[in-house]
Amino acid sequence: MHLSAKSFHYLGLVATVASLGMYVSYIPQIIDNLIGLKSNPTQPLAAAINCSLWVCYGLLREKKDWPIAIANSPGVIFGLMAFFTAL
Repeated sequence: MHLSAKSFHYLGLVATVASLGMYVSYIPQIIDNLIGLKSNPTQPLAAAINCSLWVCYGLLREKKDWPIAIANSPGVIFGLMAFFTAL
């Protein structure tokens, strides 16, 4: 299957929005952790490490890949917040 440039662009936008939504969904876990309903910190830490690597990949390329860097930035922040509040 071959996507046109326009379709590929829209796929990237939808994937970026979906990724942002996935990482913003850590907010309820962070709130639960802060009120004493602690959760397992392993998955948020793994997500934060994974997202850090993707942000580096996006920003260190010769031609910066902004959608990858932007989509994964909240994963670094919210993943670390969920990790530290779960401890």
